[in-house]
Amino acid sequence: MTTRYTLGKRQKLKSRKQIGELFAKGIAFNQSPYRVLYLLSAKHNASLQCGVAVSKRSFKRAVDRNRVKRLTREAWRLQKTSLEKALDQSGLQLSVFLIYTGRELPAYPFCFEKAGAIVQKLIRTIHESIAKGA
Repeated sequence: MTTRYTLGKRQKLKSRKQIGELFAKGIAFNQSPYRVLYLLSAKHNASLQCGVAVSKRSFKRAVDRNRVKRLTREAWRLQKTSLEKALDQSGLQLSVFLIYTGRELPAYPFCFEKAGAIVQKLIRTIHESIAKGA
């Protein structure tokens, strides 16, 4: 079976209600230059949803903000499969919001490396929550 590296409509975090709940109840950590908010909950419809934001204060031009978001989503799309497998095994849902806090325009390999580190940290968090629940 081949792995499909997609980031479809159901995997994007777009609901104001879910985003508000994530910012109110979520847990945050820093993986420089990203600030990551996540919330583990009982499974609803999609097991993994992700949102990306870039500050207007850091990047005045929308072209630059959109580029950072596009690079981040692409790096996330290619590396999230191991995280999805861990979520399927645990039966949990994960909402993640990546906020880029850096001041300079990143290169794609840098975004790819940081997204991989974020995914690994989230996988460890899922395994720890399973161990606590058992």
